[in-house]
Amino acid sequence: MKRIAQDIRNGQLGNLYLLYGEEAYLRRQYRDKLKAALVPQEDAMNCSVYSGKDINANEVVDLAGTMPFFAERRVVIVENSGWFKSGNDQIAALVKSLPDTTCMIFVEAEVDKRGKLFKAVTANGCAALCEMQDEATLRKWVMGLLKKENKTITPDALNLLLDKTGTNMENIRREVEKLVCYRYYEDGITAADVEELCIVQIQNQIFDMVEAVAQKKQKQALGLYYNLLALKEAPMKILALTARQFHMLLQVKEMKSKGYQESDIARQTGLNPYFLKKKYIPQAAQFKLPQLEAALRTCVEAEENIKTGRMSDMLSVELIIVSLSA
Repeated sequence: MKRIAQDIRNGQLGNLYLLYGEEAYLRRQYRDKLKAALVPQEDAMNCSVYSGKDINANEVVDLAGTMPFFAERRVVIVENSGWFKSGNDQIAALVKSLPDTTCMIFVEAEVDKRGKLFKAVTANGCAALCEMQDEATLRKWVMGLLKKENKTITPDALNLLLDKTGTNMENIRREVEKLVCYRYYEDGITAADVEELCIVQIQNQIFDMVEAVAQKKQKQALGLYYNLLALKEAPMKILALTARQFHMLLQVKEMKSKGYQESDIARQTGLNPYFLKKKYIPQAAQFKLPQLEAALRTCVEAEENIKTGRMSDMLSVELIIVSLSA
């Protein structure tokens, strides 16, 4: 991403870029920055966008080989094609011999770095990883967003905001906008403002529910479950996220017992280092390995009972919470 920012700043743009990774906000942000730098906003003739799994590769190849219409370059943006996972020899051949007058921007959530297309892009252009950001980066980013609006935020309010929103930058941006509007006539944002306005993401609510289960606070765990149902979350989704939580805790517990460093655990599990240290490791410490294994088995059995019709989804999840927190 630093190279893209430098290319834009210096006005020395290439003709092949790939934006990939799990942070959708950054993918969109750098896509829009490249587009704005490469082609005027009003020039619809020389900017084409393709999106989805059913993109016609022949059409993309033909367009990429077409001279721009009274302009220096033609921009072709391809998003969420799946080609960087499934492979596409035709597009791989195209990026190796792109005309100087054509710029291609690929935007993908997932890629296979062993694939021909990824290797072709990295050999002939720039591939930028848009990954989830660490705590320090997110803090600076939030402070920057608020500074633009002439707002400040207390340290405890910032901590609470990140706890509620998680590390997803789009979630954080939406909540910051709400706080700015709420405190339109005041400069400072407090923890009370965050508590009143900001929505706890479902994954964080699942985390709190499992935390209550670990501490044998059955009433609190059930209350969190009923809150999720009141928010129209499907019981099967809650079950899947609960199973995932126990699975993650099991992995963290096993790796910690084998002496893995936190950086290695974060890399192998895909967990954000901030939440690994602050939440997952302390929560895993509250369980014994057999308890986590049993909890995961219980979730699997519950899913089977639901799918075979032996028990309703709502009741099945409720019984899991009751049994594990008893």
